[in-house]
Amino acid sequence: MPVRAANSRYNVSMKVTLKIPDEIAALAKARGLPVEAYIEEILARQLGPQPAGNGQQRTRVEIRAWLDSLAQFSDKIPPLPETISREWIYQEHD
Repeated sequence: MPVRAANSRYNVSMKVTLKIPDEIAALAKARGLPVEAYIEEILARQLGPQPAGNGQQRTRVEIRAWLDSLAQFSDKIPPLPETISREWIYQEHD
């Protein structure tokens, strides 16, 4: 069964060969599904609901909104010192 990496910038295809237990094959048959479709159904349930637009490119507006949300409280970040020393890194911060 071909597998594609989800939420990946790169498409990766591979073929996975599994030994299907008789119990899984019987459950798939009882539901009237091929084993592959039954296993995909099980995996989809395990993953839970996926966000809409999964696998689609984001628009410039969506990317800008995301970046703005990241920077929302950046004015509260204290400035870095002129030089960063080992002592500064390991000092106690309030």
